[in-house]
Amino acid sequence: MKIITICGSMRFKKEMIEIATKLELDGNLVIQCVYFQEEKKLTSSDLDILGKIHYKKIEISDAIYVVNVNGYIGESTKKEIDYAHFLNKEVLFLEPFSNI
Repeated sequence: MKIITICGSMRFKKEMIEIATKLELDGNLVIQCVYFQEEKKLTSSDLDILGKIHYKKIEISDAIYVVNVNGYIGESTKKEIDYAHFLNKEVLFLEPFSNI
């Protein structure tokens, strides 16, 4: 069993939930993002807190799983991948990604 944090753009919320389910059914412990309804506006303080917590999730994980639908990886996700590499964590991708 691995502890895996899901990373990726929130536009792929549906895919993130599906992947998390599959990973858990495969026997892994999955850490996901907090999902908000689109009309919920977050303050910069809220985003800062959530960002710090997400990096802690990466720290306690064995791996991250990048949900890069159609190869898309945004700037925040690139930083999370770099951080995972810095911590020598395994980085898994939904779709192949070779620019790292």
